[in-house]
Amino acid sequence: MEAYLGALMTVLQPSHLLIILVCSLAGIVFGAIPGLSGGLGVSLLLPLTFGMEPTLGFAMLIGMWVGGVSGSFIAATLVGIPGSPASIATCFDAYPMSQKGETVRALSIGILGSFTGTFFSVVIATVLSPVIADLALKLGPWEYFSLCFCAITLVASLSKGSIFKGLMGAFLGIFIATIGMDPVTAQRRFTFGSIWLSAGISMVPLMLGVFAIKQVAVDYAKGQQDMPEVDTKGIKGIGIKIADITSNIVNIIRSFMIGLWIGFLPGMGSGLSNMVAYAQAKSGSKKPEEFGKGCPDGIWASEVSNNASVGGALIPMMALGIPGDSTTALLLSGLMIHGLQPGPLMIGANPQVSYVIFAATLVAAVLVLFMQLFGMRWFPYLLKVPYHYLYGIILVMCFVGGYTSSNTMFNVVMMLVFAGLSILMDMAKIPSSPFILAFILGPKLEEYFRKGVSYGNNGIADFVLRPVSLIFLLVAVVSVAWPYIKDMLNKKKSAAN
Repeated sequence: MEAYLGALMTVLQPSHLLIILVCSLAGIVFGAIPGLSGGLGVSLLLPLTFGMEPTLGFAMLIGMWVGGVSGSFIAATLVGIPGSPASIATCFDAYPMSQKGETVRALSIGILGSFTGTFFSVVIATVLSPVIADLALKLGPWEYFSLCFCAITLVASLSKGSIFKGLMGAFLGIFIATIGMDPVTAQRRFTFGSIWLSAGISMVPLMLGVFAIKQVAVDYAKGQQDMPEVDTKGIKGIGIKIADITSNIVNIIRSFMIGLWIGFLPGMGSGLSNMVAYAQAKSGSKKPEEFGKGCPDGIWASEVSNNASVGGALIPMMALGIPGDSTTALLLSGLMIHGLQPGPLMIGANPQVSYVIFAATLVAAVLVLFMQLFGMRWFPYLLKVPYHYLYGIILVMCFVGGYTSSNTMFNVVMMLVFAGLSILMDMAKIPSSPFILAFILGPKLEEYFRKGVSYGNNGIADFVLRPVSLIFLLVAVVSVAWPYIKDMLNKKKSAAN
């Protein structure tokens, strides 16, 4: 508690508070504009944290992240276009409510739902992460290898499209992670004689290429999006009542738990949780026929769950060193860039930075709540920002960030290479989530495997002889095999009928 209070006082310093405020506002803008996202904003800010002290740098990244996740409901409510995948389900009822003249009520539910999900999930993450980290310290390299393997496999198997393509993305990420020096023998691997590749692939150009350059290129190729006009005269006051909250208590708690759990699963995040929570709210409602026609229950379910994924994703990131979603993968990269080692030892070895991350997320949630409540009438103007200006600013930030990460043009070239690779992966329907996760966890996967083989008395057999390790491996195998087993069972059932 003393460490957390110290971190909270650090976050409440004027410099930290100001940067969280500014970046949260920028995150709301990124989240509100379709085609952009808080994750994109975090990737752009990542190179800027190099020269900062870690606590200030992470305060900046956290503000952008929280603002981005929360702000995505704005376009979903006003024009029926989700600002990011986190608010797809919000469109189903928030936009119809807006069309019926209940714009303020729909926006207010979205604002309070976002705050509820973020704030309370982070409180739970703050309490649970040290406990899970203590338990993780009792595990050996066998369990860590199986856990990392399970995380990559889960993301690959649950990605959109075929499992085969998800695994292809994972294998590609692992391969790229092996480029450079062998951690044991110090032999060069896959460098093709280039001294620039001897140290391996830097995270910064890869993240900027995959998240930012690729997004701008794809959006530009599809054509600029013209937003429908929004009636700004009807957006006044706060149109929510206590009854709107009390009548949805069960729905809010259920959606919160769904978002927290899905956020905890590696690589899942808010893009999945809002759809699952919406489906559960509809199936558990006494009036399911009202969903899709402007039902407040649908907005509560989507916004509480997608923001609860924030705290859920922080737990594996802080306690295990495994990213819960694509944005926590960027935050994990930031920890490594600052010389911090994510994992079970992180909270004990670096309590100040660890608890600053939790405290900054709580403070950002509160600041976003007030900014959105009192700035609601200006939301429509966010959707009128010309895209050609945004694209130019993003590209300039990418090239500056790519260059300053190493002060060489090599990383700029690699950034463009990974942007092109990401576009080719999109064309081939190969998901980027398992690729990113496998790239980050690849070195750990190799390290734990080689340690496990070296330390044990039974060689590779120790990975299946230890119960916890075996459980993780079985979950990985089942996650890959289950869709095929399910198809076979469905075919047999159809044949029997």
